[in-house]
Amino acid sequence: MLKKNFFTSGWNFTPEEREMKSKFQMINIGILLSSVAVIYGTILNTLKGDYNLAIFEFILLSINLLLIFLLRKRRDLYSFVSLFVTMQFTLLLIVLIYVSSPGEMKHTWFFTYPIIILYFKDEKKTIPWFLFLIFMLLIAPFQPFFHTDYTFFQLFYLSFVLGVVSTIVYFYKIKMDEASSLIAKQERLLTKKVEELTKKDNLLTVQSKQAVMGEMISMIAHQWRQPLSTVTLNISNIQVKKLLGEPVDDEEIYKALSTISDTIVYLSDTIDDFQTYFRPNKEVKKVDVTGIIEKALSFVKPRLKKLNIEICFDNSESYMIMTYSNELIQVLLNIINNAIDEFLAKDIESPMLKIKIEDRDEKLYITIQDNAGGIPAKYIDTIFEPYFSTKGKNGTGLGLYMSQMIMQKQFQTEIAVKSENNGSIFTVIVPKKLA
Repeated sequence: MLKKNFFTSGWNFTPEEREMKSKFQMINIGILLSSVAVIYGTILNTLKGDYNLAIFEFILLSINLLLIFLLRKRRDLYSFVSLFVTMQFTLLLIVLIYVSSPGEMKHTWFFTYPIIILYFKDEKKTIPWFLFLIFMLLIAPFQPFFHTDYTFFQLFYLSFVLGVVSTIVYFYKIKMDEASSLIAKQERLLTKKVEELTKKDNLLTVQSKQAVMGEMISMIAHQWRQPLSTVTLNISNIQVKKLLGEPVDDEEIYKALSTISDTIVYLSDTIDDFQTYFRPNKEVKKVDVTGIIEKALSFVKPRLKKLNIEICFDNSESYMIMTYSNELIQVLLNIINNAIDEFLAKDIESPMLKIKIEDRDEKLYITIQDNAGGIPAKYIDTIFEPYFSTKGKNGTGLGLYMSQMIMQKQFQTEIAVKSENNGSIFTVIVPKKLA
């Protein structure tokens, strides 16, 4: 896939292709800068009347444009282009020595050569080109084909300085490659850690769903036990009277059937409620928070009734918001069930849950307060960590953790907790409107 980036020839590179990306950038910069120099030389030689050299430099400019096009056409042409650019630079620098004089200072371009070839090509392929250039420099005063204005001493000194610069650039590149390799290694380790954490998070999510499923099945059992007992009792009464030969009038049968019918309707309604809860719901809907709290309480109604837990909740006012209702119910259920478990474990007399909704700007604050003795100070900072539980073998340690994750990921808020007045206060912060 192409990307609009001149210095990478429009190509995308993965993090593992960092070195290749760097090479593309360097070769594009090298071609661009050499093109600027060639344009300058073409104009200057034309003004000086040296048309042969101007034509030569114009040809070099045309070749550069072709090379830029090839790099954008196919990525695998990089090796060919780098070879051609290396050859082009080498021959151009040799020509500069053979046709120019020391006073023109064109030999200063030689100090770009180490950077060019070291970044374009591998070290093993660089050495032959470098030695070839040095050889052509040193034999320039002695060859019989072209007259050169440079002396052997000048060219030897130039070759020596070129060698020093090349050595510095070479070792600098080695250090840069080592640093790049270290960064790549750290990135791989980091990626591996992220993958491990993702797998762990997914495992926690699955375990949490299983734990929630178990709790919900337990709630269904509590919810249905009493109604089923009512149905069984009504049927048994009629059966016993028939077996004993006692008369059963139509009114009694009608009353029993009516009770059974009402109970079946109630069971059907609870099926709908639980089915709605278990259905994945990632659609933001307009709901009444008061109704959501009442539904959460209806799920645990048998447990509340069994322990005679007093519920203090003012449901007279509606709070309409755009939110994920099922996720919010799950969070509230986890907190309420934890409070009920504490009431049961500590055998609290006169257990009570206070639920309050506060409207603050763009958010609703739902507070759930109990009188179950509170949370020890040493646990207050760890109750939202995975697998942490004060219930021993009876707790999974996932309920509050997943509740906090739901609030952070789905609602971009959090659950606050504090312990005071011989009880715990959980505050669920809910945005009024989710995007």
